[in-house]
Formats: sequence, structure tokens, C-alpha cells
Amino acid sequence: MATTSPVLNRLPEEAPWYKHRWPWLLMLGPFIVVIAGIFTIWIAVKQQDALVVDDYYKQGKAINQDLRRDRVASNLGMHFKVYYDTDKQKLVGNVSSDARQQAGEIQLRLIHATLPEKDIVLYAKTDAAGRFEISLPDLEAGRWQILVENKQRDWRLGGVWLWPTQENFAVDADEKL
Repeated sequence: MATTSPVLNRLPEEAPWYKHRWPWLLMLGPFIVVIAGIFTIWIAVKQQDALVVDDYYKQGKAINQDLRRDRVASNLGMHFKVYYDTDKQKLVGNVSSDARQQAGEIQLRLIHATLPEKDIVLYAKTDAAGRFEISLPDLEAGRWQILVENKQRDWRLGGVWLWPTQENFAVDADEKL
């Protein structure tokens, strides 16, 4: 009878599962999905959604009033120019009218494209030529919606300023109509 050696019949010892790379590679996908889900939940909880409006009807009525003010600005031939002087940290501009109506006191709103807490409201008194300077410590780079109106809110001018890509911003009331 032939005897076999115990050494020849031995199977090679397998390493435990955690020492192989394939189980780790297969677990990597679900792990990344779990981390992305946690990150998404964190963003949803931390960042407030500012795009939802409570009273749609009331805002719709306000849009009609704004359109009326745009037409008044067009009838007056209103013009607005502004630039940001980084050295003096001032917003320097000019408001003029073809009807020779002086702007007097104006309200200038710089509305951030996505974050309402970064909106800036400034008030200025124009001189006889319509020039004004407003102290503005720091203007963040970005896309700003600009709305200019007089103290009585009779007229309104507005547009989009991509600062610092556009050094100057100018809008005429007739450009919109």
C-alpha cells in the first residue's frame, strides 16, 4: 500500500478575508455613498433655502407696482452709472435724467445673487449734477443685482453687475423696455 506524505496533501493556508483587497474595494462604493448622504443632509440642515416665498399673491401685486416705477423711470429718461473705488473704499456714481429732474436722495440696494444676508442697502444724497459717493468698506466679488430708486419710490432702475469683472456699471431706463 502506498503511503502519501502529509506534506503533499496539505492545502495552502488562505489569508483571512480582511487581508485581501477585493472585499475592501467592494465596500468602498457603499461607504462613499453613505458619506455623500451625510454631507448632503448636513448641507440641507445648515443652509437656509431663501428661494421660497410665503405670499405669492402679495408679491405678484408688488411686481405690477415695480413695473409702473420702471415705466416712470423710462418716461423721465433716467440714467445710472456707478463704480467701486477700492482705494477709497467708496461707491462713486451718478444719477441723471433727460427731464432734468434731480434725483435728490436715493436708495441703492446691492442684492447678492444667492445669499440674502449679504444684501446691502445704502442711502445717498446726490449733488446738483447727480453725483454721489457712498462709503462701502468691502464689496465682495460676485454677481450683484442693483436697484436704484428715489426716496419717494416714484421710479426705479435696476440691472446686474458682475463685480470685479465689470469695473463700471451703467443702466439706462430705456434699455429695459
